[in-house]
Amino acid sequence: MIRVPFTTRGWQRPSARCFAFNSSRPALWSSRYAAVSTGARSNSTAVGSVNDILEQGHIPISENEGLLYINNIAPLRLQWLYRLLWAGEPQAIDNVLKRVDKPSYAAADNWSVVRRALPSDLHVTVKQVLPRLNEGGLFVKYSLPAGKTRQDIATAVEAHLQKHPIRPWFNPLDRVGIGHVLGKPWIEDMYRLPSSRIKIEFLAPNNNASDSTPTELTQEALYSIFRRYGKIKDIERQPSDSKVLPKYAMLDFARVKYAILARNCIHGTTIPQAGENGGKGVTLLKITYERKIRAHYIKDWIFGHPRIVIPAIAALIAGITVLVFDPIRTFFIKMKVKYSLNADDKALWTWIRAEVRKANILSFGSRKKERNILRAIWDDRKEDIAQLQSWLGENGNTFIVVQGPHGSGKREIVVDQALKDRRHKLLIDCKQIHDARGDTQTISVAAQQVGYRPVFSWMNSISSFIDLAAQAVIGTKAGFSETLDSQLSKIWNNTASALRQIALENKKNDDRDNGLSEEEYLEAHPERRPVVVIDNFLHGVHEGSIVYDKIAEWAAALVTSNIAHVIFLTPDVSYSKSLSKALPTQVLRSISLGDCSLDVGRNFVLRYLRDSEGEEEKLDEKTKPTAPPGLEDLDECINIVGGRLTDLEFMAHRIKAGESPKKAVEHIIEQAATEILKMYVFDVDGPKDRRWTREQAWYMIKQIAENKDGATSYSRILLSDLFKVNGEAIISALEQADLITVKSSNGRPSVIKPGRPVYHAAFKHLTEDQVLRSRLDLEILKLLIDTENKNVSKYEDELQLLGNLKKYPVELYARIQWVSQKLQKAQASLEKYEKQSVSLTEVLRTN
Repeated sequence: MIRVPFTTRGWQRPSARCFAFNSSRPALWSSRYAAVSTGARSNSTAVGSVNDILEQGHIPISENEGLLYINNIAPLRLQWLYRLLWAGEPQAIDNVLKRVDKPSYAAADNWSVVRRALPSDLHVTVKQVLPRLNEGGLFVKYSLPAGKTRQDIATAVEAHLQKHPIRPWFNPLDRVGIGHVLGKPWIEDMYRLPSSRIKIEFLAPNNNASDSTPTELTQEALYSIFRRYGKIKDIERQPSDSKVLPKYAMLDFARVKYAILARNCIHGTTIPQAGENGGKGVTLLKITYERKIRAHYIKDWIFGHPRIVIPAIAALIAGITVLVFDPIRTFFIKMKVKYSLNADDKALWTWIRAEVRKANILSFGSRKKERNILRAIWDDRKEDIAQLQSWLGENGNTFIVVQGPHGSGKREIVVDQALKDRRHKLLIDCKQIHDARGDTQTISVAAQQVGYRPVFSWMNSISSFIDLAAQAVIGTKAGFSETLDSQLSKIWNNTASALRQIALENKKNDDRDNGLSEEEYLEAHPERRPVVVIDNFLHGVHEGSIVYDKIAEWAAALVTSNIAHVIFLTPDVSYSKSLSKALPTQVLRSISLGDCSLDVGRNFVLRYLRDSEGEEEKLDEKTKPTAPPGLEDLDECINIVGGRLTDLEFMAHRIKAGESPKKAVEHIIEQAATEILKMYVFDVDGPKDRRWTREQAWYMIKQIAENKDGATSYSRILLSDLFKVNGEAIISALEQADLITVKSSNGRPSVIKPGRPVYHAAFKHLTEDQVLRSRLDLEILKLLIDTENKNVSKYEDELQLLGNLKKYPVELYARIQWVSQKLQKAQASLEKYEKQSVSLTEVLRTN
């Protein structure tokens, strides 16, 4: 067993006791700055001596002097405070500590600790106190009394602290420790944080002596030396194959204060004959703190545990988004609902408009002129407008659908007339959302429609790449990226929250409704609910469109929760199929808007032509405008254009520009014909899921153009060879694309008409072009010829099969006759189609 040249035992944790000054202090301590002997405190802690020690790195000790280390008097977690510039010098620290010398701050002042730690009967003289704030302790240099040894002093101090423990001010449950300094401690003021792990290096006391060979200590020897200072967790010796010099060992204490006490007491100690096999030299112990946490421990842990870190980061981001950004987004949505469509009701905007009008910068009479022009339309739709307003005042669920073709004035009737007295309304244009390219732009446009901001739609693409990388690392998606479904759900949910807050704004101001719950209040006051207008619903719809499904589900939730009224504006006649999925238990309230009558269209055009301020004041609701000179054929032209508002407005605009009505109509027909060819016939690069072919579209155009009434039979189209396969689906697709309109009779499709009234004239215009008609008819004939050739081949194969039979049963005679007749008809059709093809080819060759 190794003999260690000291006998001082480490302290043990005493029972809990109150920490207070001993009232029976000897007269030796009567003066605040008195030392244990006659020396003054100011001399014992002189700044110059402290600076000298820091420069040398060691405390000089003579033979009649001793050194103690008092531990755990300052918290280690305040090391950053000691690194400040103003506290970087010993004199600054000492001046601060002089101010802390009160009984309520026990162990806060260095001299207070020394006075309480040393027994009064020792009569030792404290020569110097050196604080070590970066380690939370201090050194006490004392002179030995006559007849006393350092071991006696250490034993007496230890026994005194066992009976009278000192509690640190920052942790009353802990106690101050003390140790006898046996080595030569290294006094440094570098920025090094203490650690519970220390590195013990085994060196030779004299590096120049060739016979001085240090010996590596065993774990048992290290344990016997360091265990007295505190609980040891582990001792690791240097690997046997390591070439690192000097030799070393790693020792882990349970607490940092144990490592501090051991380092300051043992550093610089020499151990004679400390080797395992009895080495011939002595070993000098040099101790330094070893950082237990590696330099990149946090980073390594993060990259080493992606299954935990990546989902945690995703959850943190989601939480921050909900807590920080959702209230902001709800605020912006409320601002859009309150002010975006209500600028006319605000005094500020009224004043600005009046001032700008005075300055002749802009003309604000256009709004009034527009209302006067559309007065004829409003007069024709009075019943529909009154019906809408009546539904919005009812307590029941208001799931309203206004159906009508494009250009029938649905938005104007609903927003400008039925909702003109409503303060809070929100308009959502589904066309812009549907036409957006990609999920990122779809999210951005949807957010813009409701005022949802800030929106980080660009992050969705980046998050997708992160999720893809995370899936390759951890095997599953981390949840950074969100699907279009979830992103749209967030937007609609925030919008619903904003609408609910708007609907409940006046609840506190109404004393009569204080006893009602929020749900009861919303149900009792339908006039307080905002109105959500969803325009262009089912625009360009395809089966399984997620945008329209989410909008329908969200609108159904608004209606059933009495948060808002919802009005759908749609050109699709089959809207009930989509809306019934979202609200299957409710009856849809619908209004169908068709084209206006010819009389209303005539009044609309004439009012448009007479929109000067001087004339509009003379017009009232009973006035029937008369056609001005030079427009005698206006009625005939209106009859061609029909009652579609967009076409009537376009015609009136050209007439006002100086064209005659006939010239304006011809221009409209030519433009419509070009649009038809581009969108339905020659659009070879159109949508990949387009269900009709150019031959089918052209056949439909020809059939409608040949009828004077501008309609063809639904059944006749289905019986044609081009529509035998999925004929109803093809007709429905053409109706969705606004080429045609299907009218029903007794609940069944009966008649097919043009999608717009002017399309009938455009169809005729197209069929009168001999080159275009010959080209497209020739393509139809090619399809028919191919079909008949396949039929002939099929019938011939069957006759050949029947001809190979040796005997013909009587029952096969009818079948042979039927196949023969089919073959004859197919051949006749082929001959007819061939003749027609020849004549059409000649037309194309000569033109």
